[in-house]
Amino acid sequence: MVSKGELSTETPLFNPHGLGDPNDRSLRKVEVEVLIPKKMREKAKAEKCTTEVADFHACCKENGLTLVFSCQKENQKMKDCLAHWYNDEGFKKLCREEYLNERSNYRLTGKKTSERIKRM
Repeated sequence: MVSKGELSTETPLFNPHGLGDPNDRSLRKVEVEVLIPKKMREKAKAEKCTTEVADFHACCKENGLTLVFSCQKENQKMKDCLAHWYNDEGFKKLCREEYLNERSNYRLTGKKTSERIKRM
């Protein structure tokens, strides 16, 4: 996903909000290994695998406690779809760029993306 040369080991520069340099495009280890993969999973569930996720949730609601046995087919379809997008290099790059843009906006404004969307 990211070469070791792109991982940041420097002390970040500070802007007026004290949140780091908004133009810094390097990534910390936690961003590469945790935050960007989390964004990929959430985006894949919400945008790419919506029918598979909806089918699995519907099966779970219908079957209650027996969902472990009853919904294996739906669960496997959902996992396959999510794995496909999780391993797609273009999707990784897209999520990485979105993350970097959100981080840059946060460092400029001091507000998380979800807070800015709520105000609109």
